Order: sequence, then structure tokens, then C-alpha cells
Amino acid sequence: MSLQNSLPLPSGAPPAAADAPHQSSAEELVASFAEADEHAVDLSAYAVEDWICLAFFWLMALLVFLQFFTRYVLNDSFAWTEELAVYCLMPVVFIGASMCVRRVRHIQVNLLYRYLPGGAGRALSTAVDLAALAFYGYAAWLVARYALMVDNEPMTTISWNKSHVYWLCFAGFALMALRALQVAIENWRRGFSALQNPGAFDGTAD
Repeated sequence: MSLQNSLPLPSGAPPAAADAPHQSSAEELVASFAEADEHAVDLSAYAVEDWICLAFFWLMALLVFLQFFTRYVLNDSFAWTEELAVYCLMPVVFIGASMCVRRVRHIQVNLLYRYLPGGAGRALSTAVDLAALAFYGYAAWLVARYALMVDNEPMTTISWNKSHVYWLCFAGFALMALRALQVAIENWRRGFSALQNPGAFDGTAD
């Protein structure tokens, strides 16, 4: 017997509670599911690039699963699954990047803006918006040129046109440029950007 258990309890003190985990009743579990069902599903925050990216993601997952199944279960892998999975990753990355531009989720360094006056911070953040817009537009132009260069060039393991994949990458950069323009206009109308006031975008503002 331990020393703690051997000591007498003070007069009128309740007995020590056992260190047993809390067990929820069936009624509490049912009530928790009922509360979850009351929340309405809102898909208005998602745009067209979100659904395109989701479709390519699940197509890539299916191809990777098919490659795994044919290689380790059937012992006769389909060579084209690996190439197509890689090509599916490209629109997932570049079209998915337009989602980050729209939602202002790309990595940003805003330490300098804490020490700049309001006018200088706004001018610099506007210059950053314009530089991002110029970069996305120029990258879209470069990818379009490359897609035209590889036009009618077949893939390695399957005779499909390789340029279609790069046109998807072009669509990703074009969407990034479009979303960057929208974000720049919204920042100008609002009077500040995520660089100047990150709390207004991540929900940490007072």
C-alpha cells in the first residue's frame, strides 16, 4: 500500500476520484452527431480550379494504385501508369497553385512591413502585387511557347500528345495571373494586403 493511500482523509472530504477515463454515454454520442448534421455544407468558397485540381488528384491516386496493384499483385506492372501519374501531378501543382493565389496562401515575408510607415507599406505591397502579376503572365507565355514547341510529340510509353499536359500547366499560370489581378484589385480597394495586415486574412486579427 502506498503512503498516499495509507493517509487518512480530512473530515468531510470526498473520496479521491479514480483516474479512469471519461466514458461518454450513448445519448451524448448521438447528440454530438446530431449537432454535426445541423451544420450546412457551403461550397461557395471553392472555384473552378479547386474542382479541376481535385479531379486530377484522384486520377493520379488511381493511377498510382493501379501501378502498385499491377506491380506487386499481378507481378506485371503497366509502364504507362507511372508516366501518366507524373503528368497528372503537373496540373495538380500548377492549377493548385492558382488556388493559393486566390486565397492568398503562398509563403510571404512580412517582417519589413512592421517597421514601414503606412504609405510606404502600401506602395511596396502594391509593387509586390504587380511583380507577381507580371511573373505569372510571363511564365504563362513561356509555357505556351514550350507547349507549341512539343506539339504532336508523343509520350514515352503511350502515343498521346505530350503538349496537352503543358497546356494544362499554361492554364495553371494563366489562372494564377487572373487570380493575382483580382487579388491586387481587392487589395487596392481594401487599402492593405496580407503583407501589411496578415491577421485580417488568417483570422488572428483582433
